[in-house]
Amino acid sequence: MGCTTEGGGTEQDTARSGDLFERRLDWQECETGLPGSECAVFEVPLDYDDPDGERIEIAVKRVPATGDDVLGSLVINPGGPGGSGYDFVDHSPYAIGEAVRERFDVVGFDPRGVGRSTPLICMDAEGIDDFLGTDYGDGEGADDLAELSPEGLAQIEAGSREFVEACEENAPDLMRNVGTADVARDMDVLRELLGDERLTYLGASYGTHIGAQYAEQFPERVRALVLDGAVDPSQDQLSVSVQQATGFETALRSFVEDCLTRPDCPIGGPGDEVAQGIAVLEDFLEEVAVEPLSTTTDDGREVNRARAELGVLAALYTENRWPRVREALTDAMEGADGTGLLLLGDDLYGRGDLAEYENSTAALTAVNCSDSPAPREVEAYAEAAAVAGEESPVFGPLLAWGALPCAFWPEEAVAEQTVLTGAGADPIMVVGTTRDSATPYAWSEALADQLESGFLLTRDGDGHTGYRMGDDCVDEIVEEYLLELMVPEDGMVCAPPLAG
Repeated sequence: MGCTTEGGGTEQDTARSGDLFERRLDWQECETGLPGSECAVFEVPLDYDDPDGERIEIAVKRVPATGDDVLGSLVINPGGPGGSGYDFVDHSPYAIGEAVRERFDVVGFDPRGVGRSTPLICMDAEGIDDFLGTDYGDGEGADDLAELSPEGLAQIEAGSREFVEACEENAPDLMRNVGTADVARDMDVLRELLGDERLTYLGASYGTHIGAQYAEQFPERVRALVLDGAVDPSQDQLSVSVQQATGFETALRSFVEDCLTRPDCPIGGPGDEVAQGIAVLEDFLEEVAVEPLSTTTDDGREVNRARAELGVLAALYTENRWPRVREALTDAMEGADGTGLLLLGDDLYGRGDLAEYENSTAALTAVNCSDSPAPREVEAYAEAAAVAGEESPVFGPLLAWGALPCAFWPEEAVAEQTVLTGAGADPIMVVGTTRDSATPYAWSEALADQLESGFLLTRDGDGHTGYRMGDDCVDEIVEEYLLELMVPEDGMVCAPPLAG
């Protein structure tokens, strides 16, 4: 990424992308989706340093505004990396308030490498199954990811190397050009093709990084950015994984506290302490590590510790999934049936069809490993797993080891570490939730501080992200900002309503 001018983008950038802006989107009725939705495809350079070279496709979907007084387009991204903005448009009646949908066309796109855009494909379903369900040992140490046995260490290193080698074999050029800086440039091409002078954007989770990158490269093209459930782009990938463990630990404690009040809780009951419930869960995971659970799926996959942890972790993104994980844990702990936990993990990694995955796993890994440096020594991940295990015994080691593919990612494909300030952009809203599972609240605080025009809106609550999560205070402030550019006091907190 070159140095930007105050006007957003270098003169060289403008010259290179000028031909892209001369085209128009050819909107067609979508084959699936909301009534009236329109779909199109546009092309961008695979490598912006070679604008006349290979092109890739970006798939885009929009739902026209419901009213007549249209302000422009609201571009949205649900996160990931690997999440489909194209599909997220179909959820807009629930994810975006009626007043906003009345004034804006809602537009989503699949970022480069994702879904219906030119996809990054590294492994088939069987390969991803092996990658996500790696058995980290065969005896001593198999139940403790914080202190892997030699066999376990060899397994996880081999699995990570195989994944990167598969990307190299199947998509060597694309894997080197999927970083968030390029996604932000694609989004600026989209903004121009939509006919919007400035960008109005709502990004959740990883989508906040896209928004921050956009503000960094094109500050004077920012109208309003809502960055909800922020990531901290100043962190390297291993640090992100370790810090994320604290968010999931906080969410786990909230889940367990709620579970213990319910008659169908499989890890304890009224009167038990949260620590007791977590200890029961940890004992269960250690048992599964030694003796995996069978499932009723046709593919015969078993649930080992890695898959069991992924199933529980998937349910912590939102309170709406808590009943489902209680049921899955009950089936697993009382009936030795791991099907429910397996399917929860499948949902998290885009395996809606038992025959295949979406390509979200490849995109997730590729973008994370491309966006900032990570240690190249395996020992650094072992040390991080031990530290993360102290902060979050259930999820910490899993998340730390999950970053290991970045140790083997092509070094020339990795962006330099930067702090994104968005200097010159109009006010940018960052929304943070105090007990966010996937993006710790501290990350929202950090991003709001790093952005020169950033201001923080806090939701005191559980679950991942803040807008349209049941807090009228947050929803009203976000929508006033999007519609009227009203900027609340920095640091405003929306507290949950009092019971009764």
